[in-house]
Amino acid sequence: MAERIKIVLDESEIPREWYNIQADLPNPMKPPLHPGTLEPIQAKDLEPIFPMNLIEQEVSRERWIKIPEPVMEKLALWRPSPLYRAVNFEKALGTKCKIYYKNEGVSPAGSHKPNSAIPQAYYNKIAGIKRLTTETGAGQWGSALSMATQMFGLELKVYMVRISFEQKPFRKIMMETWGAKCVPSPSMDTEVGRTILKQFPDTPGSLGIAISEAIEDAISSKNTRYSLGSVLNFVCLHQTVIGLEAQKQMKIAGEYPDIVIGCVGGGSNFAGIAFPYVCDKIHGKKVRIVGVEPTACPSMTKGQFLYDFGDMSKKTPLMPMHTLGHGFVPAPMHAGGLRYHGLAPLVSQVLEDKLMEATSVNQLDCYKYGVMWARSEGFIPAPETTHAIAAVAHEAKKAEEEGKEKSILFCWSGHGLMDLAGYEKYFSGKLTNYHMPTEEIKKSLAALKGYPKP
Repeated sequence: MAERIKIVLDESEIPREWYNIQADLPNPMKPPLHPGTLEPIQAKDLEPIFPMNLIEQEVSRERWIKIPEPVMEKLALWRPSPLYRAVNFEKALGTKCKIYYKNEGVSPAGSHKPNSAIPQAYYNKIAGIKRLTTETGAGQWGSALSMATQMFGLELKVYMVRISFEQKPFRKIMMETWGAKCVPSPSMDTEVGRTILKQFPDTPGSLGIAISEAIEDAISSKNTRYSLGSVLNFVCLHQTVIGLEAQKQMKIAGEYPDIVIGCVGGGSNFAGIAFPYVCDKIHGKKVRIVGVEPTACPSMTKGQFLYDFGDMSKKTPLMPMHTLGHGFVPAPMHAGGLRYHGLAPLVSQVLEDKLMEATSVNQLDCYKYGVMWARSEGFIPAPETTHAIAAVAHEAKKAEEEGKEKSILFCWSGHGLMDLAGYEKYFSGKLTNYHMPTEEIKKSLAALKGYPKP
């Protein structure tokens, strides 16, 4: 058997439409609420933050939304992305399961994030916006949006979670190479940043803080809007090119997956690989869909389904989501893209409807299987991606114990070439596991007392 089986689609097979799961959910997602009135948010309330063309996608329940031609032209730089069967990893695990992965690390920015960065930059450009602000955790989103804004002639300022800014200096250089300005968050550039630094000068930062800074900047600056790399409905929508392509490629392979897996922070790459298969499941297909998160940031497995803010300073609408509380500041683990306190409302609804399962894995297990992957398959995975790989290994082991041979598909969401400091710490024994204590979660969620219930 070949050492690796690769399935590549022709450029003509790039999806021409995004799939909107809101058309098929058995229970519609509860509406976001205005933070002042606690009434369902209106489109006009979001206009200071997003252009109307993206707001329309956010609230749409049309099943298919056409991808504009200028976006198609940019996506064609690397799409369709290849799908591989990980034959050597199967051998390393000693499993009879067939493991397939959709390689999103082939994009110019090295991850799945450009799938939404490019359309967001395009829609802001045609709406007359000149400048964007955003946050980034590990730097994958900031890098992707830096590339996308350069493609469409927009300025960009990135607020990068402080611990990642320090751990991953080359991410900042990538963003600057594409013309963006990147600062550590919390920063002295915003009122919320200055306030937090005064109170907590040694804070590692959080995505909630960085989002607050980016939104404050967008609202207070001329011709500027905010851009987000996960959580929102239109981001999940844009990412479905992953699963739609994978369905075609798995069909060519003569397989339908028994299990579909994705790592989960806010939920973007998971939604991308999973939502087309959730649609299949809603319509009668037998498939298990598994989201995997860090034990250090367990919004799915230990958080609660509540209305909460998407940022620390409560500038966003209240969203119905699995959350650890908007004040949550995570442990400084290396999977920076999975440190978010909340889960995309659409993914939260899928979880509530029991159309998917949730699990968590610890940091050392992730690096163990990430190294095994690199030494068998060649590609070095991002710390976020290693969570999906660890979950795949666990599922394969479980199948072996049950005497079953299963077909497993997962999203290889990005490469780890900008994250080698984490591997160095793993090899030198400096990494430890962290399980967020139940008491800490209770304390964080106590701040939501009195908020409306979904």
